[in-house]
Amino acid sequence: MDLRASLAILRPINCAMIGFAVIIGYFVSKPSSVSPVQITLGFVTGFAICAFSMVANDYYDIEVDRVNQPTRPLPSGALSLKEARGIALFVLAVGLVTAVRSFDYLAVAIAGLYALLAWIYDYRAKKYGILGNLIVASSLAIPFVYGGVVSGGNVLGSLLLFMALTSLLAGVGREVVKAMADVPGDQKRGIRSYAAVHGLKSASAVGALFFLAAVVASDLPLFLLKVNLLYEFGVLLPDAAFLYLAYSILRHADAQGALKVKRTALMGMLLGLIVFIGGAF
Repeated sequence: MDLRASLAILRPINCAMIGFAVIIGYFVSKPSSVSPVQITLGFVTGFAICAFSMVANDYYDIEVDRVNQPTRPLPSGALSLKEARGIALFVLAVGLVTAVRSFDYLAVAIAGLYALLAWIYDYRAKKYGILGNLIVASSLAIPFVYGGVVSGGNVLGSLLLFMALTSLLAGVGREVVKAMADVPGDQKRGIRSYAAVHGLKSASAVGALFFLAAVVASDLPLFLLKVNLLYEFGVLLPDAAFLYLAYSILRHADAQGALKVKRTALMGMLLGLIVFIGGAF
């Protein structure tokens, strides 16, 4: 088995980001005590289940990658399909075992749900518009919640759920808009993105709606929770970014506008993440 190809198919940087999202969720939930063991196990669970998703994605997309990304491990022949299955099952087992080691039934259920949704998306749901967008966006939200559950902190009464909801809504908006730039290819591949089925103008309106919903979600803690001054004023930054994204995609409802919003959305989401983290302390 080619070690370099095995690492490449895992996309370790993407997986590390999911692992760190678990750690962020851990601390935002304000645990009464900090356990380095639980933090490590949480990181490994997020990393491993994300890795499973990455391998599954390449496994089911091998024919598409033969054309679009022929240098990837599977289409290039650096890894066989059998080897990819073995890697996927191994990292999935690691993710689930570390979740079980958290000794929390809810944490195990969330980890299992995360893995199941990842497989459903890779296997079939990526072809079905908003459903696929929701599943992809959930991968941004679930790790935060998982971290909070593992920590034993205050999940319901903290900023955690609002952070997860904001990430989910902004993520769906980005996915809907991102697909606007891929309509010709998606139509050839039978992927029924919202833009491919309903047109660019309609997709821009839906994407804008989700960005506006993210603004509402990020502002809810101002009315429902006691938040610090950093959050009260800091939340204006991601709100301004999401409002700009909504305005931008409505004004430029085309492939070029979609690519611009796709890149800028990450900055808005990062600003939101920073504000939520700061607001938790």
